[in-house]
Amino acid sequence: MFGWLKGFTPGSRSAINAAAWRTVRCIEALAPEMEGLNDLALKRLGRSLAYRAKAGEAIDSLLVESFAATREAGRRTISMQHYDVQLLAGVALVHGAIVEMQTGEGKTLVATLPLVLYSLAGRGAHLATVNDYLAKRDAEWMEPIFKTLGLKVGIIESQMDFDNRRSAYACDVTYGTAKEFGFDFLKDRLMGREIAEGRGDLGAILTGKSAASGTKLLQRPFWFVLVDEADNVLIDEARTPLIIASPPGDAQAVQQAIFRFSAKAATSLEDKEDFEFDVQKQTCELLGRGRSRVRAMERVAELEAVSLLELYEAVERAVRARQAFIRDRQYVVRDGKIVIIDEFTGRAAEGRTWRDGLHQAVEAKEELKATVPSGHAARITIQDLFARWPHLAGMTGTIATSAREISRTYDVAVDAVPTHRPAVRERLPAVVSATYAEKLQHIVAEVKAMHALGRPVLIGTRSIDKSEDLSRLLEEAGLPHVVLNARQIEKEAEIVSLAGQSGQITVSTNMAGRGTDIKLGDGVAEIGGLHVICTELHDSARIDRQLVGRSGRQGDPGTWRQYMAFDDDILTTGYGPKRAKRIFARLRSRLSGNPERFVGLFKRAQKRVESRHVRQRRMLEYAERQRAEAHVQMSQDPYLDAAS
Repeated sequence: MFGWLKGFTPGSRSAINAAAWRTVRCIEALAPEMEGLNDLALKRLGRSLAYRAKAGEAIDSLLVESFAATREAGRRTISMQHYDVQLLAGVALVHGAIVEMQTGEGKTLVATLPLVLYSLAGRGAHLATVNDYLAKRDAEWMEPIFKTLGLKVGIIESQMDFDNRRSAYACDVTYGTAKEFGFDFLKDRLMGREIAEGRGDLGAILTGKSAASGTKLLQRPFWFVLVDEADNVLIDEARTPLIIASPPGDAQAVQQAIFRFSAKAATSLEDKEDFEFDVQKQTCELLGRGRSRVRAMERVAELEAVSLLELYEAVERAVRARQAFIRDRQYVVRDGKIVIIDEFTGRAAEGRTWRDGLHQAVEAKEELKATVPSGHAARITIQDLFARWPHLAGMTGTIATSAREISRTYDVAVDAVPTHRPAVRERLPAVVSATYAEKLQHIVAEVKAMHALGRPVLIGTRSIDKSEDLSRLLEEAGLPHVVLNARQIEKEAEIVSLAGQSGQITVSTNMAGRGTDIKLGDGVAEIGGLHVICTELHDSARIDRQLVGRSGRQGDPGTWRQYMAFDDDILTTGYGPKRAKRIFARLRSRLSGNPERFVGLFKRAQKRVESRHVRQRRMLEYAERQRAEAHVQMSQDPYLDAAS
């Protein structure tokens, strides 16, 4: 895949080395020459580099001039000139690495370096990020740099029609989310299948046009992709395959009846007596008494032909929906529909649904009309999707702890980029409480003390309901604050822009943990900078690091403190409810001592959850590989053989 770089094997050695630093010095040496060019001459230089790239000149031979021109374009248009460590990160990205850059180190600006270089070949360079907001913000922010060099920028957004998508993909540089790139790839695969078979029915469903009318595919062949927030896209999202559903089949009345019956049955069953729910595996199994009670329940006429086994499975899904899926944590109800909340970003995952009837079980639980389950017209995993770009690179603030997994899965080098200025962020001693309610009281007291000093405070929570619990207590304490969660997404930019001002209190879900750059207001650095409060551990330590990284950006001062309680979700999911209760009973009386000695207990629980997620990703990867191999063996369609 990376044969065009002589002597470089992904994952075999660091992409940040003495040779990379020498390249940086060569780029910086061209600064006086670049500054002497007028705007027209700089654009001509960009076109000259593009001509050389299209003529087949090697990427490495264009790197120094391309980076120097991009650096000058940044200085000239948006008053941002790449630092030496940003140039270093750019060199590593060109050489196919995933780089870790601390918060505030300018990943958005760094992205322009490899994007410009790879776009010169006229084959399109993509930047994949985690949500539409960041894609649009970064594209519009960096567009003057690309324009100065004669390059066009396109943006892919969720609600965009097919003609505009096609135009955006035809641009030199295209910003969008990984999911949109993936779904558009699947749509093209379906359209290719329809065209090959001379049919237009499914194509018409997807595009509103018939295949016979000569509808063009959306995307060009892939060339280069730069993944922003790479740990979230390449690791966290990798547990969920991208699926385009086929139109629902018949027997809708029967399906609706099954969901209504199972939702009603789930409300009458008792834990441990009628069913067993495994918190760690997220599975439910009906016991003998539970099955007897299900058999004895009255059934409507539509269910007469439904087997008991199917009813048992439906009831188990309904019980799981009640036990594991909590409103305002895993989902919200909006306009009569279930909208999933992404656990890693805290944002609404519009258009996403849970698989295997679970989404319908949650709908029935909320007494909404259940959507009819559909088949799979096309599907792809994140691993398979990103393997299709010949050149892959990525950047994030937190990848080092998952370096081995990402290097193994994607066959890339993983490197940490030095900071422009030394980090002076200070960790304050952890606070461990007996209960959730007691923990919130301690947090409110700390916020009050920090607010009295005039310091801005950012409080990170795991879910919408917990952010609102804390908001109510702050309001009762007379502390003015703002809340940022999936309900206030339209105010995100405004809230983040003010979060570093003196005396500002911001309560946020994981939305404030990624892609946000909180700048300190006047005089805030002198009184200690931004203070971050982590209210509990997340399922991944990387999410905690993202939140902590909001303070202490670019050498600014800042502090953070971790709060934990013995009824936190991480202990239950890590050790299981029974063991978590035993731990609580044994240690509750010893809380008066140094709380730091309990931190390891919580960290070990977090490690157990992380390991479980790694196993799930490997199982999905293996299952999808087996499915694809079986599909290829059974199919005689040459298009499918090439695409699968």
